[in-house]
Amino acid sequence: MRQIVSTRASLLVGAAGASAVLLGAFGAHALQSVLDEYHSELWHTAVNYHVWHALALALAVAVGGGRSRRVAIICFALGIALFSGSLYALALGAPRWTGIITPFGGLAFIIGWLALGLSLRARAD
Repeated sequence: MRQIVSTRASLLVGAAGASAVLLGAFGAHALQSVLDEYHSELWHTAVNYHVWHALALALAVAVGGGRSRRVAIICFALGIALFSGSLYALALGAPRWTGIITPFGGLAFIIGWLALGLSLRARAD
């Protein structure tokens, strides 16, 4: 049986993937001579997690099932915003306290992966 993907979910996947590529290119080109090594590494880490979790989001949308699917989608989107977003901000000179937000994004990623696993199991049942 074919699963119907909502317009909202498909737009979220597209936005997550496209923004990861745009921010990666921005960091590699526009910020290359602006950021020092430490801030450049923060940017790189943010992009890396952003890309991988945009893919995880796509997986959750495309093949997940049950209530856990929705939890996975929300957590991956929230994780991208909080984890990668806070690292992008820190790389651009946000106050150091902004780093307090980063672990909440990491926690959202962890919950997202657990929910994705449950949603794949729900789909198999």
